[in-house]
Amino acid sequence: MSIEIKKSVKPIEYNDAIQIMEKRLDNILNNKEKELIWFLEHREIFTGGTGFKASDILDKSIKVIKTSRGGKITCHSPGQLICYLVIDLSKRKKDIRKYIITLENSIIDTLREFKITSYSDRKNIGIWVNHKGENKKIAAIGVKVRKWITYHGFSINVNNNLDIFKKIIPCGISNSKLVKLKELTTINYSQFVNQLQKNLIKNLSVSNYF
Repeated sequence: MSIEIKKSVKPIEYNDAIQIMEKRLDNILNNKEKELIWFLEHREIFTGGTGFKASDILDKSIKVIKTSRGGKITCHSPGQLICYLVIDLSKRKKDIRKYIITLENSIIDTLREFKITSYSDRKNIGIWVNHKGENKKIAAIGVKVRKWITYHGFSINVNNNLDIFKKIIPCGISNSKLVKLKELTTINYSQFVNQLQKNLIKNLSVSNYF
């Protein structure tokens, strides 16, 4: 089955997105629907993955939604690109590390095409760039796998308010610096999403995956 591409124009409520992904996962298991790559945004929300600790909250007034994805605490808000994927690894290689590397490479390849050099970090999962002499995080990754079908995905800071992250310890990394695409280059948002889509489809294709 081919991968369905979905692009949402209006912000999607976080819990609604989780329900949609879980339903898609069940339907893929029953051969009722295609795999999914979904581009969207969320309104401001803080989410904590399976590695989340209460000490990661600096502003105790915020509400954190606990979620089943891997990783720790992060924030989503308008201007941040979210990419959720529901992908059947049983059709590819049953290797979660390989899948995460595939996502990382897709982001790195896309940034490179917009003349931005970035890299992954095995100790601190995500995508980083060197900006003004400092290593700064531009993309976060958090996935969940059930019966070898993945869901959740990654986020890329495009033009979101990074000050919100001061309320937490993002991804559990103290003193980590963040950056967004708008600080690095002038890009056409639609072109960026389209190129990212192409790289994901290419890198996730069954023929290229092994």
